[in-house]
Parts: sequence; structure tokens; C-alpha cells
Amino acid sequence: MTATVQPALDGSVPAPRTTAAQRQAEDYETWLAEVWPKFIAAAATGRTFTCYEIADAHQLSAPPNPQAHWGRLMTLLREQGYVRTAGWAATNRPTAHHSGVRTWKGTAAARRAAA
Repeated sequence: MTATVQPALDGSVPAPRTTAAQRQAEDYETWLAEVWPKFIAAAATGRTFTCYEIADAHQLSAPPNPQAHWGRLMTLLREQGYVRTAGWAATNRPTAHHSGVRTWKGTAAARRAAA
């Protein structure tokens, strides 16, 4: 079944909207280049956050393999000293039904890198 688009009153047809949930990166390296600076900036604030909060706030595209690549991103950030684990929280991702997710907090190294 195809969704129909309602024309505007002036007869023009609006362009289809592409949401972050619909966008998916073609390859891992391209996706990493897109999301890395956003997560470094989030870590530099020193506040506690979840992956979804940052991805949603910046409308980041999904990685080629979402089940593996979000975790790999956070592992890389932790290994390079930008973030540390902060605990657990219930996610606000609409499709996750308030599941428990890891929270992250930026380190002093992340604050220095942003300066």
C-alpha cells in the first residue's frame, strides 16, 4: 500500500521528509566521520548522556549495522579516553519500551580536547 501525499492549498506537493530513522549510512567509516564530532562535543560537556539522546538531538543517521556499530562507537570513545561509563538509565527511544541502557559521561580528556 502506497501512502498518498496531500497537496498544499496552492496545489504544490511538499517534498518528502527524510527523518534520521530513515537515513542509514552506506559504510561504517562515513558514518563514523559523521557521528564522531557530535559525541566528542557531548563528552566535552561533562554531562551524563545515552547514545540515543545524542543521536536524536543531532538527527544522526543510523550506522550500516545498528546492532553492532553504536556499541563499537562507544567502545572506541572509551578506549581513547573521551568517555567513561556512568551507570544505567531507561532509554527514551520510542521503539525500545524504556529498556535499560548504559549511560556515559565525558572525561577531563574530552574537555581538554574540546578546548
